[in-house]
Amino acid sequence: MTDTSLRPVRAVVLTAMTAVSLFTVKPLFAQADTPVRVSGSVATFHGDTLSVRDRDGRELAVRLQKDTPIRGVTLANIADVKPGSYVGTAAIAQADGTLKALEVHIFAPSMRGAGEGYRPWDLAPSSSMTNGTVGSLVVGNGRTMVVKYSTGEKTVIVPPDVPIVYLEPGNRSLLVSGAHVLLFAHKDAQGALIANFVSAGENGVVPPM
Repeated sequence: MTDTSLRPVRAVVLTAMTAVSLFTVKPLFAQADTPVRVSGSVATFHGDTLSVRDRDGRELAVRLQKDTPIRGVTLANIADVKPGSYVGTAAIAQADGTLKALEVHIFAPSMRGAGEGYRPWDLAPSSSMTNGTVGSLVVGNGRTMVVKYSTGEKTVIVPPDVPIVYLEPGNRSLLVSGAHVLLFAHKDAQGALIANFVSAGENGVVPPM
C-alpha cells in the first residue's frame, strides 16, 4: 500500500533537485560559450586552418569559416580621432570615475556599431573595453575623449604613449607567416577552435587590444 502522505514531500524534493540541476548546468553552458582570446603570430595558414603561435610559444589551431571577418590593423595617432569617430578602447578605471586608456582602435566607417557597449576585458587586471562614438574630444595635456554608446558614456583619458591603431575590413591575404594577430574563437562540439573574427597587423603592426 502506497503512503499518499509522502507524495507532497517527494514532490518538493524533486522540485528542489530540478532547480539545483538547472542552476548547476547553466554556468557550465556559460563557460562553454565564453569566447577564447588568442593573441600571437601566424605560424602557418593552410586551407581554412590558421596556426597561431601564442606568447607562451604554443601553437594553436583555429579554423576559419567561409565568412569569418578579417580586420586589417594599421598605425594611427590621436589626430585621427575626431568627434563622430567610432572607436574602441581597452582601459582601466580611475579613482575619479574616468577611464585611463591602454589602447585605442579607430573603426573604419563601414564597421561602425561593431561591439558597441562597455564590458570587462582581459588586457590587464580589472580592465574594460568600451566601443562607441566619440562625442567631445580635447587634444592637449589631457587628451580626453567622451565615448558614447547606446546605454551610457565613458570619459577616457588617453596618455601620450598609448598605442592608437586603425581597423579596416581585410582579407585572408593578411594572414601570412609572422603576421601578428588577435582573434576570438568559440569551441565546436568536438572542442575545436572556430574563429569569430581575426584582426591582423599590416606591415609588422601588433594589434594592441
